[in-house]
Amino acid sequence: MGDRPGFDFTVGTRLPHAPGRTGVIRTPHGTIRTPAFVVVGTKATVKSLLPETVAGLGAQAVLANAYHLYLQPGSDLVDAHGGLGAFMNWPGPTFTDSGGFQVMSQGVGFKKVLAMDTAGVTASDVMARTGDRMATVDEDGVTFKSFLNGDLHRFTPEVSMRVQHELGADIMFAFDELTTLLDARAYQEASVERTHRWAERCLRAHGELTRARADRPDQALFGVVQGAQYEDLRRHACRGLASLEVDGRGFDGYGLGGALEKENLGTIVRWCAEELPEDRPRHLLGISEPDDLFAAVEAGADTFDCVNPSRVARNGAIYTADGRYNLPTAANRRAMGPLEEGCDCLTCRHYTRAYVHHLFKAKEMLGATLATIHNERFTVRLVDAIRASIEAGAFEAFRAEFLGRFYARR
Repeated sequence: MGDRPGFDFTVGTRLPHAPGRTGVIRTPHGTIRTPAFVVVGTKATVKSLLPETVAGLGAQAVLANAYHLYLQPGSDLVDAHGGLGAFMNWPGPTFTDSGGFQVMSQGVGFKKVLAMDTAGVTASDVMARTGDRMATVDEDGVTFKSFLNGDLHRFTPEVSMRVQHELGADIMFAFDELTTLLDARAYQEASVERTHRWAERCLRAHGELTRARADRPDQALFGVVQGAQYEDLRRHACRGLASLEVDGRGFDGYGLGGALEKENLGTIVRWCAEELPEDRPRHLLGISEPDDLFAAVEAGADTFDCVNPSRVARNGAIYTADGRYNLPTAANRRAMGPLEEGCDCLTCRHYTRAYVHHLFKAKEMLGATLATIHNERFTVRLVDAIRASIEAGAFEAFRAEFLGRFYARR
């Protein structure tokens, strides 16, 4: 049970030997059956798709980025529309992240890749030089240089809460500092403590804004767990967030964020699941590969988001039950079947692989649309099937069958 009147979470079927479970999140704009994949619409749009199309592929919720919408068009304009859902014509539940990812991506990680594997990687491969960074962190908050025009902007926990309240999402995240795997242990420790202090400030600001905006639908606030690869830091961060209360109210759920190696994903999620309250949902930020989804669900994650299905689709990479392939290659020029045999998405029901291949070669925008529809449907459908397998008591068998086939060509 959450602390917000318009928000609730109930646990359903549990895995017998792991923290994974099914459940239902209830929000003012509808329910989310978990585990669930939350489709990313960073700037209040899932790139190349109509919101009606997103609903048609079975998505239960969408997530937008508070920092991007603050810069353009401005959270006040979204507020004037009645919130994110009304602004983008999405009728279901919505999430907004806090801007914490941009603390890393615009700062220490500017123009770098968020590594999920440190093998053969040096600090210079992951961490930007100080002079190149577009975000700088201090105890009070973060100063950003806008990637749009170079203007300086200041995000603090209080600013993030104000922006997210104006965006009006059903589920928001506390402002946090995202580190990289290459940050020193001492910095990771300091960052966890800073994120905890920011979380407390977010709770306080959230309470004040909720009271001031009592005419608006209630919004839930999730605390964000950091701590990188370190078990003691992760568990410490979880216990600290779980104990936080301001005016008798704590967090309604928890986001599992931060740097982690792919091979340790399930282990880290499980550490957190063992420390966090059972009656609060857990959202894992930024995963979508099939093996990661199974590992995260088994370890106790309830929801997750990632831009990957749409991002790779725009480059012609197509997910199927038999693995991923590159659509623009010559082998697909005369392929008369769908992108994936047996797929129920709109693209596979109405268009041939040869046609979508042609669109990519001709650089037509429709190619990205049709590929994105397929990849997002693939991911949503997979997580729906994982949920059904838990309810049927067949999770391990389904995982073995699906992953055995998906990775068979490796």
